[in-house]
Amino acid sequence: MTILFISDLHLSPLRPNITDCFIDFMQNEAIHAEKLYVLGDLFEFWIGDDDNSPFNVSIKNEFKALTEKGVKCYFIQGNRDFLLNKRFCKETGVDLLDDHTVIDLDGEKVLIMHGDTLCIDDIKYQEFRAKVHKPWLQWVFNRIPLFIRQRIVKNVQDKIKEKKQTKTLCIMDVTQSEVERVMQEEGVQRLIHGHTHRPDTHTFISNNKEMTRIVLGDWYSQGSILEYSDKIYSLHKKEFK
Repeated sequence: MTILFISDLHLSPLRPNITDCFIDFMQNEAIHAEKLYVLGDLFEFWIGDDDNSPFNVSIKNEFKALTEKGVKCYFIQGNRDFLLNKRFCKETGVDLLDDHTVIDLDGEKVLIMHGDTLCIDDIKYQEFRAKVHKPWLQWVFNRIPLFIRQRIVKNVQDKIKEKKQTKTLCIMDVTQSEVERVMQEEGVQRLIHGHTHRPDTHTFISNNKEMTRIVLGDWYSQGSILEYSDKIYSLHKKEFK
């Protein structure tokens, strides 16, 4: 049994090397797995399931081809694609999971998530996240003409880039106390997440128990994949061609 985890690809027509790496991964690696978990930020920004641009359709086709071959695919929304919803899933065969989802891996309970909710020191971001996740606001936004949504998103992206330049790396990383609180609340000793773009495996002691936090990397300069097989977790890179 092989299970794969990826996150933070930030797919965009402006980064064809990442797209090519993703397609190669889907067609030559994911096809041999039992399950694929995408832990958010698959896209640079997803403005709605009705955006059927040629690029978006091509990505959806990769998932559809994979699920039709019998590979189970699961998706957790990230901070860039929190508007990805039921229509995308219906068209691709992907299952949408809750922000915090506990899965069973050979008898071990493992918590998977995007990871942005763990960065509680970034107060401004958490305030922004709370606003854009309001159901009524998403309902309104999804009914705005597509070309207007594109302009709104472009403006938001520009502001995000400006704010990132003034933030410290510490603020944009997870808060350890929040990591421990969430893991204890969910009753797990292993957590897998993305968002911070800092691939690594962290072990620590909490309440006299050994805990493990595995962080997936981004796909800006190479692919980042977590493979689980025979109770072994392996983080590895996929080089661009």
